[in-house]
Amino acid sequence: MKIGILSDSHDNLPAIAKAVGIFNDMEVAHVLHAGDLVSPFTSIPLKTLNMEFTAVFGNNDGERIGLANVFRGRIHRAPHALEIGGKKILLMHEPDAIEALVASGHYDAIIYGHTHEPVIRRGKTLVINPGESCGWLKGDRTIAIWNLKTGEADIMPLA
Repeated sequence: MKIGILSDSHDNLPAIAKAVGIFNDMEVAHVLHAGDLVSPFTSIPLKTLNMEFTAVFGNNDGERIGLANVFRGRIHRAPHALEIGGKKILLMHEPDAIEALVASGHYDAIIYGHTHEPVIRRGKTLVINPGESCGWLKGDRTIAIWNLKTGEADIMPLA
C-alpha cells in the first residue's frame, strides 16, 4: 500500500493536477496534504483523485469555511491523527514540537509541511516533509510517496 503526500500547493492548479496524475498512475491508496491549499478552488483538480484524501489546514489557508465546505470532512485542524494500513500517522502543517512528538514514540510517521524543504528522516518514527508542490518559494515542485509495506519513502519531483 502506497500513500501520496503533498504540501504547500498555494493555489498552483497545474502543480496540483500534475501531483494528482502521478498519484492516480501510481495507484496510491490515500493522499495526504500537509496544509496550505489556500483557496477552495484547489478542490477542482483534487476531485479527480481515485483514492481517499485527507488534509490539514495550514497557516495560509485563509478561507477555512470555504475549504471545509468543498472538502467536507476531509480537511482538519492540525495536528490530525489518523490510521492508514495499520500505521499511526500524525498529519500537521507547522512542525511545532516535532522533536518531542518523534521522541514520544506514539506515531509510526509524522508528516508536516510549512518549511517548503523536503525531508525524509528515518527512525522508529518516520518523518516526512514532501517540500512544496507549488514551486513558488524554492523553485522545486516536489511530492513524496510512502510505501507502507516496505517502509520506504521517497521525494519525487513534479516535472
